[in-house]
Amino acid sequence: MTSCQTQYLLMLLLSVGVSAVEVQRPRGVPLSKRQFYEEGKPFTCLDGSRTIPFDRVNDDYCDCKDGSDEPGTAACPNGSFHCTNAGFRPGFIPSSRINDGICDCCDTTDEYNSGAACQNTCRDLGRKERESLQKMAEITKEGFLLKQQLIQEAKRGLEEKKAKQADIQIGKKDLEARVEALRTVKETAEQPEKEAKERHLKAWEEQKAVIQMEKDKAKMAEVLSELDDDADGSVSVAELLSHSELDPDSDGSFTEAEAQGLLGGVDNVDSVAFESVWNNIKDKYASEANTETPAEVETTVEEVREPPSDNDSEQYPEEDIPEEEEEDDDEEDEEEDQEDGDYKSPPPTQTPDKKEDDDEGTMPPFDQETQNLIDAAQKARDAFDEAERALREVDDQVKNLEKEISFDFGPNAEFAYLYSQCYELSTSEYIYRLCPFNRMSQKPKFGGSETNLGSWGHWSGPEDNIYSLMKYEHGTGCWQGPNRSTTIKLTCGKETVVISVSEPSRCEYLMEFISPAICQEPSSLDAALHGHEEL
Repeated sequence: MTSCQTQYLLMLLLSVGVSAVEVQRPRGVPLSKRQFYEEGKPFTCLDGSRTIPFDRVNDDYCDCKDGSDEPGTAACPNGSFHCTNAGFRPGFIPSSRINDGICDCCDTTDEYNSGAACQNTCRDLGRKERESLQKMAEITKEGFLLKQQLIQEAKRGLEEKKAKQADIQIGKKDLEARVEALRTVKETAEQPEKEAKERHLKAWEEQKAVIQMEKDKAKMAEVLSELDDDADGSVSVAELLSHSELDPDSDGSFTEAEAQGLLGGVDNVDSVAFESVWNNIKDKYASEANTETPAEVETTVEEVREPPSDNDSEQYPEEDIPEEEEEDDDEEDEEEDQEDGDYKSPPPTQTPDKKEDDDEGTMPPFDQETQNLIDAAQKARDAFDEAERALREVDDQVKNLEKEISFDFGPNAEFAYLYSQCYELSTSEYIYRLCPFNRMSQKPKFGGSETNLGSWGHWSGPEDNIYSLMKYEHGTGCWQGPNRSTTIKLTCGKETVVISVSEPSRCEYLMEFISPAICQEPSSLDAALHGHEEL
């Protein structure tokens, strides 16, 4: 209930049992304008346009442009008639409704010459309105008392938050020092760990190099044996020419000069000199025992790419293939097409000579001393990570407390109790969910995704009552329209509840929300008397 409603209620209550004093004035004239209608004196139109004899007031002829000379007749199209409505609210109606056979004024004064059978219902209407306003006044009073409790709770809550913030800040400093100390411990433990790991890796690399060297020598001896066709312990130009893949320029013509060049400019080399030759040819050499011709390789590729036989589908004529089987075939065809499109020819089969040997195996486990250093470093890392996580959590607590402490919850923080709370309204189609100072959403009642109707923006009421409206903005965008938004209209009440949601404009929602935090202090009797309307 607003202060004006309270004032009017008290005015109506005062009017009960009080007999209205009839003040003489022309019909249709309110008390506030009585001084302009003095019988026996010329009447000046209220717009000052002309002055006429007083007997032409309410003579059923419009003399003044503003219609002020005919307040009690329907002569002027722009005139207005004042209903006294004693016992209820006074009001105005267009002068065109005077004597039109329809009772507009509850005191029947607008139908003085129409013959309409009107009954004076002002007392009854006034009684009902007074009862309604009395009930509203009681709700306002109770709501205001609840508001005072909310203010006291908010005050205590604010003091508790500030005390908690101070305690957390102290604990944060201790935690920051702990994090830095654990960082030093971690870095100290990681240095010997790193060095030990590097030593272990270096030893492993050296071991692999020895293994690879031995394998390389064995391979060289094997290749020498393969190339030495006459088993004389040496490799000649003629023996080397049998391996065309060793052609240095790969032009398809492996000449004796090129072969001699590979042998170091001589016609043959013994097993000792072959070591230098081996270094030049080992990357290209293909073992005779595993060499495949290009034709064989191509055949292998074609076999891989050969599509599956269609014989299985020939048991049915094309038009008689069952529908499910046709769908399966279509899916298989699509998969085959995709596989064909992504197909890449496999590389030629690699001979043992070219195959990379994995005989070195995996790196052996760390020795106990290195493992102990690793375990110590990991323990230090875990302790540091745990302390750092705790520090981040404390930082989050500090930020949240600072946000709550500085947030605008009203002049006396009366709206603070709404923070971190949510309220719902269920309609025939949707469930609306309001989380004050956070977001507003809408979810279909019978399944479907939630729609954001806006996130907290600001208080948006008029200057004299800014906390009467909340604005939620930047919600989910409408199809080819703006982002959704919601205005929350706060109404005084004893409970905290959402009572209605509507969409007055496309993508713009209006919610009515009852809360005791918006209740105003009931006005005094003097204020009511000061603001009452005339009878």
